[in-house]
Amino acid sequence: MRFAPPIQAFFDAAPAEPLDFLTVQEQRQLIRHLSDLNYLRFGRRAEPVAAVTDYAVPAEHGEITVRAYRPGGRAPLPAHLELHGGGWWLGSIDEHINDAVCRYRCVHARCVVLAVEYRLAPEHPFPAAVDDAYAALRWVAGHAGELGIDARSISVGGTSAGGNIAAVLTLRARDAGGPALVFQLLDVPALDLTGDSVRAALATEEFAPLARRGSTFDVTLGRYLPDPADALLPSASPLRAPDLSGLPPAHVMTAEYDPLREEGERYARALAAAGVPATVTRHAGAIHGAGYLTRVWPPAQEWQHEAAIMLRQAHDRTAARRH
Repeated sequence: MRFAPPIQAFFDAAPAEPLDFLTVQEQRQLIRHLSDLNYLRFGRRAEPVAAVTDYAVPAEHGEITVRAYRPGGRAPLPAHLELHGGGWWLGSIDEHINDAVCRYRCVHARCVVLAVEYRLAPEHPFPAAVDDAYAALRWVAGHAGELGIDARSISVGGTSAGGNIAAVLTLRARDAGGPALVFQLLDVPALDLTGDSVRAALATEEFAPLARRGSTFDVTLGRYLPDPADALLPSASPLRAPDLSGLPPAHVMTAEYDPLREEGERYARALAAAGVPATVTRHAGAIHGAGYLTRVWPPAQEWQHEAAIMLRQAHDRTAARRH
């Protein structure tokens, strides 16, 4: 496994030693600082949008923030609910990488992007993040007029842990009778939280250089799922759902050098077998976290462009079916 020089530089910028001597809160603070520095070093500057507005959205426990990124154009516009990554215990809508992704998709997919500040584990373990995402979806659909969006054209997506939450959200919306979703965009998603497929991948020669990350993944799962048996539930591991029929069309983006690659591609095949239109792209030479590299590695720019185009086309197809 040989990485392109910008990817190797990105790996080299990560802490070499475990951070387990810090509290969870201290780790979050440090990793957030490093994340923002890395995006300033490796990523393109965030694009301007017409407006950014924060909304306090009621949820079961109180309120969460949903941030709306609005492009120019006449309302109502299609909408996309975006769930950030971070292993269910890290990440924020304020993080540079997440802000840049939302802005890019807003501009190039020509839709209102709504970023959800869901609660984080271990303080708020499974299924708190999914509960918050569903509360946000219901609020967005119910306030479509105020938001200037088309409630009949809402998509959902996310990266890594956010991809997991997005996929689970489509199952919950289907089983609860709505709100309806027209598309799901899953970016290097984690879809089997037993960890079986990740451990199997890391045990192969192909992924040997990444093998030390296996223990990190187990710590992450333990923070989100205090009861390991919950990993068998479809609401944690959508790849294990017995019925994937009736879900919105999907596009799954995987990275060649990512131990989550196989479960993402298996999920796309499982969706297709259930009659759900699903496509998948494996990005050659890419790693988990390639979105940071948009300034220094052209394939990362192509990754973000593909995501925006798939979103735009999905919403365009929805509009065309109504005319």
